[in-house]
Amino acid sequence: MAQTTLQPPPEASSARVLPSRAGRPRRRRNWFVYGLIAPAVTFMVLVHLIPTAGGVVLSFKRLNTFTFARLFDAPWAGLENYRGILFDTANPLHSGFFGAVQNTAVYTFWVVLGTLAGGLAIALLLNRPMRGQRLVRTLMLAPWIVPSFVVAVLWQFMWQSDVGIINKVLVDYTHILSDRPIWLLGGNSMWAIVIPSVWRGLPFAMIFFLAGLQAMPPELHEAAAIDGAGPLRRFRYITLPLLRPLIAVQLLFGVIYATYQFAIPYIMLGSNPGPDADLMMTLIVRQSFSNNLFGFGAAASVLLTLAMCVWVAFWYRAFKRDLEVT
Repeated sequence: MAQTTLQPPPEASSARVLPSRAGRPRRRRNWFVYGLIAPAVTFMVLVHLIPTAGGVVLSFKRLNTFTFARLFDAPWAGLENYRGILFDTANPLHSGFFGAVQNTAVYTFWVVLGTLAGGLAIALLLNRPMRGQRLVRTLMLAPWIVPSFVVAVLWQFMWQSDVGIINKVLVDYTHILSDRPIWLLGGNSMWAIVIPSVWRGLPFAMIFFLAGLQAMPPELHEAAAIDGAGPLRRFRYITLPLLRPLIAVQLLFGVIYATYQFAIPYIMLGSNPGPDADLMMTLIVRQSFSNNLFGFGAAASVLLTLAMCVWVAFWYRAFKRDLEVT
């Protein structure tokens, strides 16, 4: 008996071909998307990931003036740099590190608090109808437009004890103080860098909050006012909860920005501002490039980066529900 070969119907063969043809445009779109993000990914790897990995490796090296020429071939120190920073009380770098950590925490707290509170207050004022509103909003952006170097030099002149405008106002014009304080030395030096940093960051927070205030439905405040709620109660129960996601974002970037702040403290106070205003960034730069303790600087940088990673994880857990899109 002759054997007959069963041929699949035309519909079945075309059904097997159609998925592969339909998948080609999708693969082409995927390759197009990969091509678009490839430059950004390459930039991130070259500028961020590779230098970060190199810094972590150098933190385990005995890298100083005598071994710097060997760089990654410098003698292996293991955890010696970290042990000297964190646990060796006889090491002068130990006390300097923890002093800088404390000063950085104080500086970050006041800068973030002043920026958020001041930016929100100014946004509330500029959200009210007034004459010349656009001009005032434009002028409020001036501190953000001016470079940090110019801000630091400007405030450095203003803080001068003899000829600075701050002491002239406080001592000569208003007689609030009887003596002329020395703002750039001693215990006053912390406030001398906190106030310019707050002044520098106010416009960004103000614009952020002003956009949020203008996006709020006015019906909510009108209904609350009809029910007898005063301005403070409307701010507490309507404005503040609706601004909570914006406050969360500002808090995240504000803490990171203040912690890594270098230009204003360095230009105003130098690389060695003293124990009252020595921040983590000035400590790392001074020990690395002035004292040539590159291993110590790399280890301190790694610890600071880990602290910021912990902060981001804590922030995300605290504000996760506020950032969810419903």
